[in-house]
Amino acid sequence: MNVKVNDNVLVIAGKDKGVQGKVLATSPKANTVIVEGVNIQKKHRKARRANEQSTIESNPGPIDASNVMVVCPTCGKATRVHHAEVDGKKVRVCKCGGVLDKAYAKKASKVAAAAEEAPKKRTRKRAAKATETTENN
Repeated sequence: MNVKVNDNVLVIAGKDKGVQGKVLATSPKANTVIVEGVNIQKKHRKARRANEQSTIESNPGPIDASNVMVVCPTCGKATRVHHAEVDGKKVRVCKCGGVLDKAYAKKASKVAAAAEEAPKKRTRKRAAKATETTENN
């Protein structure tokens, strides 16, 4: 299952198709997720004491994990989850290059910035002269 708690997801199938919400809970064995504001189920609570009132509670129910797609925080589009390595860790990545795991998002951007800012490898003049003199002799 490529969906984790606190991910922002888009529902792609079912009666709540097109709704975005935050994942509140996951159940990998049942392959289901509970998304905030999706698949609302009503439950009638009977008053158990004299001073209580009977109520009707609305709770989000589970939906299948295959019916949701993770929304990329950088490009804002629903995307399939790809995997890449950042600092030796396997990380979930969008096809635009954005990191979906919040813990590694900052590290990935630092690594990418360091790679862009890295100067080109230069050869020293002394080393170049030494190789020329050895070739001439």
